[in-house]
Amino acid sequence: MKIAVYGRQFNDPVVIPFIQQVFNNLVQHNVEIFVHPLLHDFLQENIKTTEYQLLENTETLKAPIDLFLTLGGDGTLLDMVTVIRDTGIPVIGINFGRLGFLASINKNDIDAAIYAVVNKQFTLDSRELLRIDSEQEIFGKDNFALNDITIHKRDDAAMITTHVFLDQEFLNSYWGDGIIISTATGSTAYSLSCGGPILFPQSNSIVLTPNAPHNLNVRPIVLPDTSILAFDVECRSNNYLVSCDSRTAIIDKTMRFQVSKAGFSLNLIRLNNESYLSTLRNKLLWGLDVRNY
Repeated sequence: MKIAVYGRQFNDPVVIPFIQQVFNNLVQHNVEIFVHPLLHDFLQENIKTTEYQLLENTETLKAPIDLFLTLGGDGTLLDMVTVIRDTGIPVIGINFGRLGFLASINKNDIDAAIYAVVNKQFTLDSRELLRIDSEQEIFGKDNFALNDITIHKRDDAAMITTHVFLDQEFLNSYWGDGIIISTATGSTAYSLSCGGPILFPQSNSIVLTPNAPHNLNVRPIVLPDTSILAFDVECRSNNYLVSCDSRTAIIDKTMRFQVSKAGFSLNLIRLNNESYLSTLRNKLLWGLDVRNY
């Protein structure tokens, strides 16, 4: 099996033994290891590893990789999406962060998780993505998002007005800090924090969630994921922000944005001992009542 490992630079030395454990396990299972260039320098300085191949030309991924393993939190896995793109290569994340909703493997379960992966004791959980288009390609080829696309005012600016059109028909105008266009995957992230609903990954839906709306009767709305949305933004300041997952651009001109399905999906690896409901309960404390304990 050929496994590629991805991660950022780590500032906390506490994670080093766990990273060492990951590579020791991969070697033990005779895995052919590839390492992303972003992680290579860190490994050279901090980890005693056996030989691995440097993953070159990550834009095309010509190497026949069976799956990607990310080391970090949910943000690291989101970054990995721009490398995997539409290749269909499955990905699983080992969580060194705080929540780990997408990177769901606890660092204390590394041995069991790698054993399960190598022995193919998992299923693939297909997740739809969104893409954003505009006259100016503000994100280049990385104009897609696994979690959400957001339009937001600058920190020191007055509220903005976002005019939204659904399949070329006017939907609503939103006054406030901005608006979140979320996939089912992202419904448990920023959208949830702003009062949006939880969408099951298989629901074939997206959710439009206003951020701090200046109107009491404006609420999130769930739409089919086949919808084509268009956005026109008015603001008193000279610019505002548009984000695509963790990538953010400052917009300083009038521009119309279109958001629709990306046309490809991401394959998340789900081990046989976990489910979406168990993740909700364990990570978001869904239904937890202290009176029961």
